[in-house]
Amino acid sequence: MNAPNQPTWTPTPGEAVAQLSLAEKADLTSGAGWWHTTAVPDAGVPAVRLSDGPHGLRLQNDTHADHLGINGSAPATCFPPAVTLASTWDSDLAGQVGGALARECLAHGVHVLLGPGVNIKRSPLCGRNFEYLSEDPLLSGVLGAAWVKGLQARGVGASVKHFAANNQETGRMSVSADIDVRTLREIYLPAFHRVVTEAEPWTVMCAYNRVNGVHASQDPWLLTDVLRGEWGYDGVVVSDWGAVVDRVRALAAGLDLEMPTSSGVGPARAVAAVESGELAEEALDRSATRVVVLARKAAAHARPDAAFDPAAHHDLAREVATRGAVLLKNDGALLPLNPAAAQHIAVIGEFARTPRYQGEGSSRVTPTRLDDALTSVIEAAPAARVTFAPGFPVDAPDAEAAALHEEAVRAADSADVVVLFLGLPPSFESEGYDRGHIELPEEQTRLLAAVVAVNPNAVVVLSNGGVVRLAGWIDDVPAVLEGWLSGQAGGSATADLLFGRANPSGRLAETIPLRLADTPAYLAWPGENGHVTYSEGQFVGYRHYDARDMAVSFPFGHGLSYTTFDYADLRVAPDADGLDVTVGVTNTGERAGHEVVQVYVAAPGERARRPVRELKGFGTTWLAPGETRDVTVRIARADLAYFDTAADTWLVEDADHRIDVGASSRDIRLTATVRVDGDAYADLPDADSTVAVWLAHPVGGPAVEALLSRVRTSMGDAYPEEGSSRQRMVANMRLSQLAQLPIVPLGFGDVQELVETVRSAAGAGKKETS
Repeated sequence: MNAPNQPTWTPTPGEAVAQLSLAEKADLTSGAGWWHTTAVPDAGVPAVRLSDGPHGLRLQNDTHADHLGINGSAPATCFPPAVTLASTWDSDLAGQVGGALARECLAHGVHVLLGPGVNIKRSPLCGRNFEYLSEDPLLSGVLGAAWVKGLQARGVGASVKHFAANNQETGRMSVSADIDVRTLREIYLPAFHRVVTEAEPWTVMCAYNRVNGVHASQDPWLLTDVLRGEWGYDGVVVSDWGAVVDRVRALAAGLDLEMPTSSGVGPARAVAAVESGELAEEALDRSATRVVVLARKAAAHARPDAAFDPAAHHDLAREVATRGAVLLKNDGALLPLNPAAAQHIAVIGEFARTPRYQGEGSSRVTPTRLDDALTSVIEAAPAARVTFAPGFPVDAPDAEAAALHEEAVRAADSADVVVLFLGLPPSFESEGYDRGHIELPEEQTRLLAAVVAVNPNAVVVLSNGGVVRLAGWIDDVPAVLEGWLSGQAGGSATADLLFGRANPSGRLAETIPLRLADTPAYLAWPGENGHVTYSEGQFVGYRHYDARDMAVSFPFGHGLSYTTFDYADLRVAPDADGLDVTVGVTNTGERAGHEVVQVYVAAPGERARRPVRELKGFGTTWLAPGETRDVTVRIARADLAYFDTAADTWLVEDADHRIDVGASSRDIRLTATVRVDGDAYADLPDADSTVAVWLAHPVGGPAVEALLSRVRTSMGDAYPEEGSSRQRMVANMRLSQLAQLPIVPLGFGDVQELVETVRSAAGAGKKETS
């Protein structure tokens, strides 16, 4: 018993683990149920409660738990999913959503919310694209990090997922994503890197799939070498639910917590492996210690008396839905509609009455309330006569489909304006399977054609989690509003936009292609024999379309407004750590609105092939009519680098870089060029490298040029002229091969001396970049 007033000693997490039996340590690394970790009360280790997210709290008890959205959950705010949040291009707003989710978690006793999902949208066919942010790693990473910061600032842990390369649902439990190192480093890992290093999530969730043949749950390169060794992560790595294949190999690789419970199988296997020497006890101790740290952190931030304001959260969901909708087209300024006009508005489409507001699967939320667009339109236009026709069945075949079609056409024929709600049925996109196409249902496109034939004064509002093909019908309608999946307040948000109470400001976070066959992964999707090859390399999304100068329906970053913006006075200020890009933006229209300034960089690509341009920063600003404001976007030096596979490191090229500032990847308003000092090249060619490789090398090039000048002097007129066919042949010869030619006054000893001299001179540079 402690003496009076003597403080109780609390062991460190490592000390607490050292006091546990082998079985207790193994139990700590496994779930005790579907949503709880194992507690060890005698050691002061409480259980941690986790719950699905990421756009709402899917709270279940362990008795009726599932990870597929089959069973119900407690009511919670259903915020717009990631596809819509990403289209806001607003990190502050993402942080607000994270903070609101934290309040709801605290009120329900949840310590860790499973999100955000930052996997890249490699193909529009992925059934889970609604849960992911973008085709671009920078946009995904910035918004994901903001979401995590907002959540964790209020004492709830995040679980960034799914690490890594989980870009399809087909075969997701076992398919091997076969990706070259450079593509993995530049496209599929950077969003995770940004979230981990900038936001420090409490947990990282491994993916189901394999990466280059190794299950992500037991990949030491991914979970230890990269995540912990390179990125410095010290939190818990948790499995996706049921992702562990071999518990011992997973522990050795760095996977700390297996979820859900394995009913004792995983812990027993771990104990046996330690006792047999198959697994070092230190590996088990490390994972158990990390789980103890997480458990104590969760307990320290728990607030049993916490509450949240459902009305305020509904308002925030409405703001996100409003900001995330993208006005794709608005010919003749058909929108906004006049809310005071005595007009006949025909609202057509079942989605106006029965909203499609979220995706299917583990992220499915039971909303606290649900706005529908039909009611909201009627309320927003009190002077109008609003009629409604469902037009088509949503998911299942309906014997009344023909009658629904005819009724809708009659409604359109008598109206002043038609608002036509189209989209994807719930069964078309879900966790667990991928789409087979990107088409709207045929009955919807037939209805659209019939409606515009009798009344071309039509607005189309789309509800979908993945992009749909617009080519073939979009030229027939003057206005299209892409509403994505808009959460529980999407109906009122849509009415706000249609009648001008809000100004559209969403921008596409993914390209809308003309057709599926144009997409980057078309010929390599979804793979075969358990493997999918990422043969498109780093040319994903707009990188692919821009490199091929390929026409698209709407480019990455596109989005219209009810006002207009001008850009002027581009300034680029470089320093040792990166660039500050500043541009003056003026609202030249008659309505206040948000503008998203996008900054792309075109790198020289002298050492390795680079995209035409890549997003490297963005900024969002609100401007009143006539107002001008400077927007400054910071570009970190690290974001200018490419991954050099020969040097096995990130390198910035020593060259001019073009800065493109605009309103989309293809709407570039201003351009500037800035010189960037590069990194010392960390790898050197050898005697078997070609002359061209030597000449292109920043260290070896001048030395070889000096050597060749001696050859040039000796050979005189016999030396190949610059640009000639013989000169190109020489450029493709190995340096050692060149030394073997009798007519070339160069010996192999000269080549060896050159290699040694250059390698010695470049040694310091190699140390700097390795």
